[in-house]
Amino acid sequence: MVEKQITQSLNRTVFPKIIRNKEQKENTVVFAYILLFSLFLLRIMMLSKEERNMNKEGVKIVTIGGGSSYTPELMEGFIKRYDELPIREIWLCDIEDGKEKLEIVGKMAQRMWDASPYDVKVHLTLDRREALPGADFVTTQFRVGLLNARIKDERIPFSYGMLGQETNGAGGIFKALRTIPVILGIVEDMKELCPDAWLINFTNPSGMVTESVMKYGKWDKVIGLCNVPVGAMMDEPKTIGKTLDQLTYKFAGLNHFHWHKVFDEHGHEVTKDIINAMYEGKDMGIPANIHDIPFFKEQLLRMNMIPCGYHRYYYREEEMLAHGLKEYNDPNVGTRGQQVQQTEHELFELYKDPNLDHKPEQLAKRGGAHYSDAACETIASIYANKLSHIVVTTKNNGAVPDLPVDCAVEVSSYIGSTGARPIAFGPLEPAERGWVQCMKSMELCVEEAAVTGDYGTLLQAFIINPQIVAGTKAKRIMDELLIAHKKYLPQFADTIARLEEEGVTIKDDVARELTEKGL
Repeated sequence: MVEKQITQSLNRTVFPKIIRNKEQKENTVVFAYILLFSLFLLRIMMLSKEERNMNKEGVKIVTIGGGSSYTPELMEGFIKRYDELPIREIWLCDIEDGKEKLEIVGKMAQRMWDASPYDVKVHLTLDRREALPGADFVTTQFRVGLLNARIKDERIPFSYGMLGQETNGAGGIFKALRTIPVILGIVEDMKELCPDAWLINFTNPSGMVTESVMKYGKWDKVIGLCNVPVGAMMDEPKTIGKTLDQLTYKFAGLNHFHWHKVFDEHGHEVTKDIINAMYEGKDMGIPANIHDIPFFKEQLLRMNMIPCGYHRYYYREEEMLAHGLKEYNDPNVGTRGQQVQQTEHELFELYKDPNLDHKPEQLAKRGGAHYSDAACETIASIYANKLSHIVVTTKNNGAVPDLPVDCAVEVSSYIGSTGARPIAFGPLEPAERGWVQCMKSMELCVEEAAVTGDYGTLLQAFIINPQIVAGTKAKRIMDELLIAHKKYLPQFADTIARLEEEGVTIKDDVARELTEKGL
């Protein structure tokens, strides 16, 4: 565009003057060549670092938490998109405690590539600084404290009759406290080793983690992802006899706390048609890890929006808590984290099979269906500037006017080379506005507490969280979780030492035993 404007200007001014002077006609050609060469150099100089890097041969992907059982899902997505995302190398990185799983899933990942038509090498490392140099994209899918930390997040609140869940309530808060300092450390390494890379975060709680990267890490090239919106868009269209290509989706809210509307190919809203289909028993793409208790139909018809699966923890809190407590009290079932441990064991036994070179169907039981469609499509869209419609966590910039402009929201966005361009959703109705403002305030308190280690700020987050009954029990749950996760909460070291001096102990036997073992 710039070259064109310059050329047009020269045609109007310089060239006519030269040509009018007959004695200089012979110099015109020379002048033109010099000018064109200068324009070419100008264009090269104007290329951004991102454009130059994207034009190099192949893409380097680094996955932090590469030993995850989800990694084959990621590989499948990259293989499917190789024609538009030519990968040069993949690095899977994990920690010492995850070494065995990394080696198992790493071999599995290499077999998947070997079975494809593409020559891609999968590298394994326990040192992320070895993996990061020159990366184009860094994906994060790690769990600080592994599944044992999740089990403690669930069991300690349940022991006091409150919800124990991975990303909601007290458990979700503590997962954020453990995760945010680690991802901020990753960002500091990226600033040094791959300053032009994009960070694609899949680590839960994705909204708070992604927002912390932007706010405290001062890193804008980050996008947060979740498979929940993808599941809805994959499964809902068929409930009304449509395909996804025939429908337009608009999402707005926060990670694990969003709503959406749907429109057909003629621009007519079909949200209520999908709501009605929901009560006909049709598959709505609910994640496998969420107990499927129906919403109140009257509520959904009134709001004329479709809640995400996790809204069950808020709209049907009584029933979801009862279900969770029933599993918690059953020694043959246990909490969701304990169930996942068994599923993980089965998956890794499958991954050990030297003949397995594709993603097994059993992975869907982890609740991560369509993981690759979110992560890989986002990366491909950035690389190729596809402007794909993807639901992501990104800076609000007015898309949800009921929330601060600079906060993180989960919204429909167009994804291209400059990142996410959020699509304006408009103001929410009073009920939804109240919910989302309360949740955002809670998130901001959690993020601040994760960075500062301030006990009072953390207590504020606990008291305003809808899943936590404010009072003495809430403070006790918080204190026990601080002790349970002592190993991963150095920012709270002084507070934890005080609590230990006061004789605070963990009530739940399983959580206490895990803590005593240093797990």
